[in-house]
Amino acid sequence: MGEKEKRGKEFNPAYLKMFLEGKLSQKIELFYQKMRSCEICPRSCKVNRLDGQKGYCRTGENALVSSFGPHYGEESPLVGNSGSGTIFFTHCNLGCFFCQNYDISHLGYGNEMEEMDLALIMLKLKRLGCHNINFVTPTHVVPQILKALALATEQGLDLPLVYNSGGYDSVETLKLLDGIFDIYMPDFKYSDPRVAKKFSNAEDYPEVVKKALKEMHRQVGDLVLDQKGIAKKGLLIRHLVLPENQAGTEEVMRFISEELSPNSYVNVMEQYRPEFKARDFPLLNRRITKNEYLEALKMAKDAGIKRLDGFF
Repeated sequence: MGEKEKRGKEFNPAYLKMFLEGKLSQKIELFYQKMRSCEICPRSCKVNRLDGQKGYCRTGENALVSSFGPHYGEESPLVGNSGSGTIFFTHCNLGCFFCQNYDISHLGYGNEMEEMDLALIMLKLKRLGCHNINFVTPTHVVPQILKALALATEQGLDLPLVYNSGGYDSVETLKLLDGIFDIYMPDFKYSDPRVAKKFSNAEDYPEVVKKALKEMHRQVGDLVLDQKGIAKKGLLIRHLVLPENQAGTEEVMRFISEELSPNSYVNVMEQYRPEFKARDFPLLNRRITKNEYLEALKMAKDAGIKRLDGFF
């Protein structure tokens, strides 16, 4: 019995079906065409990345990778006992001024990689026993990821895929990804466009992220865990609490509960610290207080969120 027949008889991640039916290669071709006048993300720079031109994300034809390996600092449904197989991509289409990974997203720490190199990383993470392949900041390198994915799948990759983004994702791009990613893990950073413009130069962020989350939820639904508590499919939303409620937590939680699902899996994060250019903004130049975090949790519970990471 061949590899294709074996895979067809058991539960498999979504992308395997597309690979076996030849649809993955079609999507790769579409995405590479889009790189000739890039509108893959909401920035819509329209540069020809295949000709060496670079837009906001400062990434041309090849992806850059800063690091990879089993990660145990992610949410428990991703980590399990063997870690989440994270691949950190260099640069970002959002570029928050307080980014905790500013050396990667702003300073460009990383190495350019061909698709086969990226495929080999995925396969190595599988051999290490990771529960999933977790693409961190994937928005601007979706074409390269898919091309590498096809190569890795040919050689036996069969782990769930995690799309771990800042939430600044084009609905058109996400629709093309339907049937490929099993788990979406976006941020919902801000609810106020003025704050989004001030801290991320993206005034349309609240509007964009709401549409993106709706599309992600349409594709994969609420987070589904196996008997061991490991995520197999669904939406996991992150929200970083900022000082002085700059993130607009109450509106964020209300949107998630009312427009998506009260059963959405939400991680209300308390680890904010002033990094990179945060010290240029008085409102961001400190860590959050314990009371600010507890108030954010209360906002989530009051909005009807039933699945808070670490609290259910």
